[in-house]
Amino acid sequence: MTMSTSLLARAVALAGVLAVARGAGAQTRLSMGDAARLAAKQNGVVDVARARVAQAEARAMQRRGALMPDLAAGVQQFERTINSATFGFSFTNPVTGQALLRPDGEVIGPVPTLDLRYRLQAPLLDLGKYQGWRASQATVGAASLEVEAQAEGAAAMAAATYVRAARADAQLAARRADSALAADLVRIARDQLQAGVGIALNVTRAESQLSAVRAQIIAARSERDRTLLELRRVMGVAPDASVELADSLAGLPVLTALPSERDALTAALDGRADVKALKAQEQAQQQAAKAIKWERTPQLSALVEQGVIGRNYERMLPTYTWGVQLSVGLFDGFRRVSRLEEQVAVARETEAKLKDLRAQNTLEVRAALLDLSSAAEQVDAVRERLALAEQEVAQAQERFRAGVAGNADVITALLSLNQARTLRNDALASYQAARVALARATGTVRGLP
Repeated sequence: MTMSTSLLARAVALAGVLAVARGAGAQTRLSMGDAARLAAKQNGVVDVARARVAQAEARAMQRRGALMPDLAAGVQQFERTINSATFGFSFTNPVTGQALLRPDGEVIGPVPTLDLRYRLQAPLLDLGKYQGWRASQATVGAASLEVEAQAEGAAAMAAATYVRAARADAQLAARRADSALAADLVRIARDQLQAGVGIALNVTRAESQLSAVRAQIIAARSERDRTLLELRRVMGVAPDASVELADSLAGLPVLTALPSERDALTAALDGRADVKALKAQEQAQQQAAKAIKWERTPQLSALVEQGVIGRNYERMLPTYTWGVQLSVGLFDGFRRVSRLEEQVAVARETEAKLKDLRAQNTLEVRAALLDLSSAAEQVDAVRERLALAEQEVAQAQERFRAGVAGNADVITALLSLNQARTLRNDALASYQAARVALARATGTVRGLP
């Protein structure tokens, strides 16, 4: 009951996001999971995959139509003349024995003819076409699973782009914090110079550091804006839509424990959408090969044709044709055998792709688990370094304010703090990227919060 309520709430939230994200006026706050699910819904690659499903469904309908009767109606009105010499025999008067028509031929007619009739032709038994229709249905199923695979890939791309955007936002915030410290250092240096207890060199050093941090802010802001543009494209929203990240880099969830490798491998080998799509594609190709084999079986069909014919509408006489036809293909120049061999080779190729995909999935799961474990350790290490760097800045500032030392130590400490903040953002981004990679490897990207 709790899971159903959660899924319903998530679906309602996503519907609201979809309604707002297609416009450019309203501010849209998106979590990483929202971005992933939005991309899975309306990314361009997913739309292309849906169009392929529609194409497969249309081909399946064509195959099904080949099993249904063909009904046609027609009206013909024409005149024709006949050369009597083309009959191949002559007409003679039974009494006199004389030829009724010239031996070298003469034109008979024109004879007006009016013909109205309908024609019904229906296959009674055609196992080859029936198996072809079943193969086309299997292709529709494979194409539908390919939509899920493309949606999962688009979701993973959106989640990874979201992490990059969150890192760029964190970098911008860190540089602004550095700028505030540098501006405070400039103010202290100027106050000390005016009070006669400082030197101009300290002011120059502080202003140089502030200028360098401002340049870093510009670069960080440009990187943030660029990643947001890419995030909009991946999600399939308007390029000028206002998008705000609901999750900060430091606010993204951190796993308390690594997932089980066995469970992750099971999900990767059996539950991933691309694996299911490739398996369905292989089954559809095997079904197509089976359909080619069944083309050798006899085909039974029926024909009914009925109408009226005459020289004019005043006297029309009914005529009809009906029959049953049994046909068996004896020799087709080995075309059917070649088609079968080609289809079997295609199925073997898909089988090899599936084997390689499973090996790749195993590699991705284990690599993601290793990266996740390593990134977690890096996060702990850089947090300790950041705390020490902040402590170093505080101590250097205290010595500078007391006039015990110049601001060279403070600037050195600020540079160390700048680097520590960058390393922290890199470590957090690496951790979240590994988390997204693990979700991609196990096919659970759209389940991210």
